[in-house]
Amino acid sequence: MKATIRLLLIGLLLLALGVVLTHCGQAPAPSSAPLLTAPPLASTDTISRSLHATYTVKGLVSDADGPVAGATVRVRATDNKTATASDGSFTLSGLIATSPVSVTAWAEGYFVGWVSAVPGAEPVTITLSPYYTTDNPDYTWFSIEGAEGSKSCGHCMPAYAEWQADAHSQSAINLRFLTMYNGTDVAGNQSPATRYGYSRDYGRFPLRPDPTQPYYGPGYKLDFPDTAGNCAACHVPVAAAKPGGAYIADPNRLSPIEADGIFCEFCHKIGDVRLDPVTGLPYPNMPGVLSIRLYRPEEGQQLFFGNFDDVTRRVSYLPLEEESAFCAPCHFGVFWDTLVYNSFGEWLESPYSDPETGQTCQDCHMPIAGYDYFVFPEKGGLIRDPNRIFSHLMPGAADVELLQNAVTLTTTARLEGDTVVVQVNITNDKTGHHVPTDSPLRHLILLVQARDEQERVLPLQNGPSIPEWAGVGDPQRGYYAGLPGKIFARVLEELWTEVAPTGAYWNPTRVLSDNRLAAFTTDTSLYTFAAPDEGATTVEVRLLFRRAFIELMDQKGWDVPDITMAQQSLIVGGEKPR
Repeated sequence: MKATIRLLLIGLLLLALGVVLTHCGQAPAPSSAPLLTAPPLASTDTISRSLHATYTVKGLVSDADGPVAGATVRVRATDNKTATASDGSFTLSGLIATSPVSVTAWAEGYFVGWVSAVPGAEPVTITLSPYYTTDNPDYTWFSIEGAEGSKSCGHCMPAYAEWQADAHSQSAINLRFLTMYNGTDVAGNQSPATRYGYSRDYGRFPLRPDPTQPYYGPGYKLDFPDTAGNCAACHVPVAAAKPGGAYIADPNRLSPIEADGIFCEFCHKIGDVRLDPVTGLPYPNMPGVLSIRLYRPEEGQQLFFGNFDDVTRRVSYLPLEEESAFCAPCHFGVFWDTLVYNSFGEWLESPYSDPETGQTCQDCHMPIAGYDYFVFPEKGGLIRDPNRIFSHLMPGAADVELLQNAVTLTTTARLEGDTVVVQVNITNDKTGHHVPTDSPLRHLILLVQARDEQERVLPLQNGPSIPEWAGVGDPQRGYYAGLPGKIFARVLEELWTEVAPTGAYWNPTRVLSDNRLAAFTTDTSLYTFAAPDEGATTVEVRLLFRRAFIELMDQKGWDVPDITMAQQSLIVGGEKPR
């Protein structure tokens, strides 16, 4: 009986508990209302749409006069960008969170503006301020924490260390430049002053150096001791940018910041270059700063140009920085009506200048740096697309890798009766200007040699040979005159002294010859050697880059080794056919 009563009580208790659990958390319903039930679970599609919801930032870009149409608006340091409509309005879509973002705006002639915006919230307004359009020649170049010039950039930017290793940082103090300017060797010994003759028809004219006197090579100051010339216009641009400075700045008398050469702030103060609209080239006799428009501010103002449209510290975007025209003022030069420097003009005449399929100077000489910030992150730098960060090493004529990727060398060799016939093709298929280019001192030396199995040199029967100015003497020391091969150079001759080749283009010169390799051209040369009586023939071909004429290097004491651009070795046959 007791067991039955116990089971009945347990059953009643469970029934009561079930009623409580059924109504737990529900508000009592009126007797006339239906019983409330739990909502159905959300579907997978609904959850996915919620997780991938996107938001927009809407707004207006204006200046003091009203809306600015065509301004570039972007979420800072991203590719999410748009352009303002005719009424200055914009919409940035595709933002996946409502966290505040920095939105920047830029238009030509303005500083970059910005605002912090919350996606999905009220529209924002970005007000642009125009930058000044005058240049202040009395400007004091930027300094920070006691550092002047490019050193002031070294605190924050990895590009500073790259620039230090680049030739632009040495432009004012390069020994080859200074010894050519002063007529000295590297030890400071100076050649005698230029001698002059007199003609009733032409007046005074320069004479060749006296062979009985010690001679340390030519120099501008030997020929024009009472003037400074315009060398500083490219080599010492800060000094040359002073009023009248392009013709009075003396590279021997420089302040520390002038000795920085072509330094960071100078390039980032360039707002425009002056080119002839007919030729697309700088005007003759207007090298360097004479063809550059600087934007140096008045007291209390500041401006830097860069290649980003979303940098907000006194910066404006300048597309010119990624165009070859930016390089034109110092890479085109006409002196005494003779074209001397012309890498920009050579590029302009080549297929590389095609805006659709070509490449700019910067594509080769300022390649991708390999990191994803241009200001160190610990200094507040933002992570960016690494394809938009470019190296400031700016490899050039001293860069082995660049030179070895400049042209393609192909060699064939065959036996023809009693002779070994060698054909050498050199194609400029990788360079957007002539090879070599700019300085008329630079040249390529092609050496072709054939040896038998006993390492005896086979005599050249037909084919070109190296001219005398490549150096008479020991080939092991770089004196190659008379050897099989050829030289690729733009050879200038001084009109009065008839010295050739010459690098003294501050004097009147004429072009004696020019067989350099233009873009996409091929030079073919043939060499015939007497085949050995028996055994194989080894053909060795080398293409060298030489910075200057060997006689001039000896005079100046320049220690600049040749750079091997390409080399090939072939073995021809065995026993000589009979």
